[in-house]
Amino acid sequence: MKSKSQTFKDYKVIKETVLDGVWKIVLDSIRTKDAALRTAKQNIDTLNNQVKDVQLAMAEKEKSVADVVHASTHIGVLGIDFNKGIFITGVFVVVAALVFVLGVLSTRMKLLSKSLQERKLAINMITHEYEDYKRRAMDKQTKLSRELQDERNKLQSLRNS
Repeated sequence: MKSKSQTFKDYKVIKETVLDGVWKIVLDSIRTKDAALRTAKQNIDTLNNQVKDVQLAMAEKEKSVADVVHASTHIGVLGIDFNKGIFITGVFVVVAALVFVLGVLSTRMKLLSKSLQERKLAINMITHEYEDYKRRAMDKQTKLSRELQDERNKLQSLRNS
């Protein structure tokens, strides 16, 4: 445009149609760039929204994975959350304590049973001895009663004679 224009006193004379054409081309280029920028901005916004959605989905998946891992390594009993290893150890300790207490009680019951049998035997022996004593005492008393009666009868017969 500069080379084709005429010169007037150090000034270049440019035809308006050429200048209008240049301006039109420049404005069209600017509008095209603005439209491209708007489209790019919309694409960027869309991609940012997609990135946010993907991040939310990833956060949910990570939470889900963490929940699954927690559920596989923990157990809830009576509303209390235990690690499975600690829970199993605790159960074994409780079972061992119960077996020990059961063993102690069993031994104690055997000792009490033995003691009761010995007492029963002692009571039976004492009862038998007492019954023997009672029978002998009764025999003795009967014998003495008979002897006394015999003596009374003798005295009576001596008085009557």
